[in-house]
Amino acid sequence: MFTPETEMEVADVIRSANNGLHVQGGGTRPIGVTNAQDVLSMRALSGIELYEPGALTLVAKAGTPISEINATLDEQGQMLAFEPIDHRVMLGTRGDPTIGGAVAGNVSGPRRITAGACRDFLLGVRFVDGRGRTLQNGGRVMKNVTGYDLVKLMAGSYGTLGAITEVSLKVLPKPETEATVFLTDVEPDQAVRVMSKAMNTPFDISGAFYGPFDRKETTKLCLRIEGRAISVKYRMDELMKLLSADGTPQVEADRDASQAIWADIRDMKMVSDAPFVARSSIRPSQATEFIQTQTRVCFARNYLDWAGGLVWTAASENDLAQNVTTAKDNAEALVLGAKRLIDATREAMSQYDGHTTLIKSPKDVRQTVQTFHPENDVVRSLAQNVRAEFDPRGILNPGLMD
Repeated sequence: MFTPETEMEVADVIRSANNGLHVQGGGTRPIGVTNAQDVLSMRALSGIELYEPGALTLVAKAGTPISEINATLDEQGQMLAFEPIDHRVMLGTRGDPTIGGAVAGNVSGPRRITAGACRDFLLGVRFVDGRGRTLQNGGRVMKNVTGYDLVKLMAGSYGTLGAITEVSLKVLPKPETEATVFLTDVEPDQAVRVMSKAMNTPFDISGAFYGPFDRKETTKLCLRIEGRAISVKYRMDELMKLLSADGTPQVEADRDASQAIWADIRDMKMVSDAPFVARSSIRPSQATEFIQTQTRVCFARNYLDWAGGLVWTAASENDLAQNVTTAKDNAEALVLGAKRLIDATREAMSQYDGHTTLIKSPKDVRQTVQTFHPENDVVRSLAQNVRAEFDPRGILNPGLMD
């Protein structure tokens, strides 16, 4: 493992590398499989380099733990508005999630539906590409659009274009308080309609979640409201009136309790014991049909975030075993069941405008099934051309997106 402490050392490692390098942040999100022989860890490049609360900007080295950034922002009543997921809960990993890792994965939580994704708060980035060149794009203020496309490109590149060494981010004021209005025992075919109705009100919903979609369990639809206390109280009351036609709305008005609810939703704590988890992005209007198409073929349970725009598919060992008719033993049943489920999910997605990423599965499945949704020929050609420009030797996370 290479653990450089400076950007110059990162460049030296990449330039002298003869084998593929697995670019890694905190190691908390082992999504996908690379062909790399060595690990390039960025965790030693740590520390907040600039923080200007009045300008709502923060600059940090890529290996800076998100917990450190959150603590610093909290002292000034500010936050990372894109609400990055802590994958340790879902994946059972250890370590500290880093800001560079969050940017590389474009990791965004429930607030994305109103605030935007991680890439929308990325002002600038420094990185070392596969040639060993140190590049910088963007600036420290949102109006600086120099290199805008490349800044966006690095968000979600998963370390395949370069090793991010520094990020500049826009931050936002933290809401004074929040509340969660929820309905229980909502029918699946109601879920997206109710969330859509709520999102189309002037009540500024910052989170809309429903699940589980397909199981005979108590379903819950959660809507989050944030802001000043007097505004939250008014919007909470009005939203409860609006939802009364769909059930008996309840409310969690305590800020800390509401935050705990959304921390669990953000990190998908409810699927932490599932051996299989996939994540699908889709138009909210297509979510119900997509799930119904999938579950006609395979057993699974689904959860909707982003008012239906994000579908989490999870399966227990029993679910996976039911997805196959012949298997020599339980281990083989899990592998075959998981392969059938990811294939069924992607086959269902082929009828809609979206994509599915495999997040968690038995090891044998991760080694043989493509992690990211297969690209069409045009997108694949463009992606290959971009990678050839920034990593012509193919040494940065090789094979990860193939």
